[in-house]
Amino acid sequence: MDKKRRNFIRSLALTPLLAGIQSSFAHSALKPLPQTRVQYSLNAFSFNSQLRSGEMSFFDMMEFAAAIGLNAVDLTGYYFPSYPEIPEDTELFQLKRKALELGLNISWTGVRNNFVNPDATGRAADRELIRKWLTVSSSLGASIMRVFTGSQAYEGFTKDEVKDWLVEEFKTCAGYGEEKGVIVGLQNHNEFLFESSEVIDILKRVDSEWFGLILDIGSLHSKDPYAEIETLAPFANYWFIKEHVFPNGTRTPVDMNRISSIIKNQGYQGYVSFESLSEGDPKQIISSMFNSFKRAYEIIS
Repeated sequence: MDKKRRNFIRSLALTPLLAGIQSSFAHSALKPLPQTRVQYSLNAFSFNSQLRSGEMSFFDMMEFAAAIGLNAVDLTGYYFPSYPEIPEDTELFQLKRKALELGLNISWTGVRNNFVNPDATGRAADRELIRKWLTVSSSLGASIMRVFTGSQAYEGFTKDEVKDWLVEEFKTCAGYGEEKGVIVGLQNHNEFLFESSEVIDILKRVDSEWFGLILDIGSLHSKDPYAEIETLAPFANYWFIKEHVFPNGTRTPVDMNRISSIIKNQGYQGYVSFESLSEGDPKQIISSMFNSFKRAYEIIS
């Protein structure tokens, strides 16, 4: 049997197998991927006292996060010794190296700003702070940076006028974020925008893919925080899970089953970050929160 004939027979034998493989790929391509993939992170504010006193460092926090099985850490800007000035690159790169060694991502950074400030010069200074720290976020490989509305007396102005300031400031900051490849994420923080409808209004008016929402479940103090959370869920780029919610302002242990259901039913894929504000051992509290959420999330069909 000559070589040409052998190759022809071999190709006939392989045809059903190749057709089956192609059919399998085509079939799988038609199947929608399950919209339930989340990653877990740890917010530095959980260790506020320890980080400020020097009892812990970012490196210690990262080791703890890796040890309990988290995927990432949120490195808040004001725990860097240089804040509000930006750190040296050498400091940032050491953190990136440590994260790589531990199999972690640095998903988030955050600053403290106040755009509810009637003083335009003060708002400009905070705008510049955000611009500089977006460079830090980019250097760390963080995909989102937290900003606030701020909270301050604004006598002589209406709330709608202040909202106009916010929209213009956030539009400018979103432009900075686009330049650095980092989303500017507004954390609803129960300090100026108190209802989900107000938060959504600002998001829609800014109207930028580089401006988003960090959904803080502990900062909605309405009659039914879970309803507010569910309303905001479609807009969330990042989630903060805390151990309490506040119906009518009353501190109440969070229902992890309800929160995890909202997140999973929304089809959210991204980071869920844990932040403890309670007294006690933050390591124990965070471990308990993480395990409770994960158990609840995994049993939802």
